[in-house]
Amino acid sequence: MEKSSDIIRKLDRPVLTKADVPYPAELVFNAGVCKSGEKYVMVFRNDYGAFDGSKFDGTSLGIAFSDDGIKWDVCDTVISLCEENPEIKRIYDPRLTAIDGEIFICFACDTKHGLLGGVGKLHEFKEIEILSFLPPDNRNLALFPEKISGNYVLLERPMPVYSRGKDRFDMWVCESPDLIHWGDHKLIMGVEDVPFADNKIGPAAPPVKTEEGWLTLFHAVERDLSRGKNGWEDKWQKIYRAGIMLLDLDDPSKIIGKSDKPLIVCDRDFELKNGFRKDVIFPGGMILEDSGEVKIYYGASDMVECLAFADVKELISLCR
Repeated sequence: MEKSSDIIRKLDRPVLTKADVPYPAELVFNAGVCKSGEKYVMVFRNDYGAFDGSKFDGTSLGIAFSDDGIKWDVCDTVISLCEENPEIKRIYDPRLTAIDGEIFICFACDTKHGLLGGVGKLHEFKEIEILSFLPPDNRNLALFPEKISGNYVLLERPMPVYSRGKDRFDMWVCESPDLIHWGDHKLIMGVEDVPFADNKIGPAAPPVKTEEGWLTLFHAVERDLSRGKNGWEDKWQKIYRAGIMLLDLDDPSKIIGKSDKPLIVCDRDFELKNGFRKDVIFPGGMILEDSGEVKIYYGASDMVECLAFADVKELISLCR
């Protein structure tokens, strides 16, 4: 069985499971995490209800707070939208970015006419004001924690099925003066540039700033057609891993360096046992502490939320 990088130290249990949620919950995973003052804030995806072989009853976004980033208290209400939109079916896979005392949220959005990536503002930790949607189909977004050359910068993963072939999706970057109008889209990295991906890649947690560059996580997907049942579905042939790279501080479309080996894989029993889809790692939060410790929050097997630790200098060395 493959292992995560030697520099990764995993918490010996999930940091959040359905047992921690005070309302109906089944799969608790793919959370966005940031710091607001001295508090850690988590917005997590919750797929709830009885699974009938095709879908759950619904998806909600829960919110939790922590003093240390390890022990979490989940609020008893879920996050709602400031304005209801009958076109929206659900929002999920949140990523949080704190900028100038405000918390912004990127999310995937299923609508009646396709899939969108959205950018919003979190109000009083209760409601999301939607600021903008990227053009369809664009699912994975992560916002940088400060403006670069006067503009907001967003990592994105368009899904051009017809022009690239099914599930051949790459990682891009774009920018905006106001978080509403997005443009200047540039390719950062293609699937072919990642040795442990042959299916798709995309943004993970929002990048963190270091003296060496923007430390940036990404998810990478490999398809193994020899695999059969790996979870609750009849067939699950994809393997999701987390990778790490370093982007230029002034031009984040430029890769300074990246590791050619996975940073995090599913290699613990609590990440694999009873997983909805086994061998799935999806990081949605990364926090650089003043001590140099990096906390990486990731969904495991589309089932639970987990936490890993690393030293920022060692992460940068992997990229170099």
